[in-house]
Amino acid sequence: MRMNAGWRAMESADLDRVMAIAEVVHPDYPEDRAVFAERLALYPEGCAMAEASGAEAGGPCIGYIVMHPGRLGVPPPLDSPLGALPEVPDCLYLHDVALLPAARGLGLGVAALERMNALAARQGFRWLALTSTPGARAFWDAQGFLPHDGGAGLAVKLASYGGGMTYMTKPVKG
Repeated sequence: MRMNAGWRAMESADLDRVMAIAEVVHPDYPEDRAVFAERLALYPEGCAMAEASGAEAGGPCIGYIVMHPGRLGVPPPLDSPLGALPEVPDCLYLHDVALLPAARGLGLGVAALERMNALAARQGFRWLALTSTPGARAFWDAQGFLPHDGGAGLAVKLASYGGGMTYMTKPVKG
C-alpha cells in the first residue's frame, strides 16, 4: 500500500519531531534545537512539516523543511543562530530539508522545492540557494541547481560544514 503525504506549516510543538528526524537523516551535521527554534521564530512561513495524509495534528511526521531569506554566496555557519534575518536579502536560502527513509519516493523533495519556489516568487526573490551535502548533490543537480563560485571566503565557510559540501543556486521560476 502506497503512503500519501503532504506539507503543512511547522509549529513550535513540532521541534522535538524535527530533532528526532534530524538525528536519523543528518547524524553527521548535528544542530542544536535552538537553531531550529530561532529559524521558526524569525521566518515561520519558511518552515514546514511533512506528514502522512490523514494524520491528525501531532500525527506521524516524516520530514521537515526550513528556509529563510539570505544573501547569495553567504550561507550561515552550521549549527549557529542567525540573530536576525538579513536587512537586504537577495535569495531564499534552504537551511535544511530532511525526509525519513519511509518518506522517500513520495515526491516530497520535489514538493518542497515547489513550495520554496512559490514562496520566493511571492516575496520577490530572484534566487534560491542551498548548501548541498555530498549525498544530496545528485538530487539538487537534477532539480536544476548549479554550483555557485563564491571564491575563497565561501570555500572556507563550506569547509566548516565538512568535506564535499557544495553551495548551489537556481533562479526562481516566475
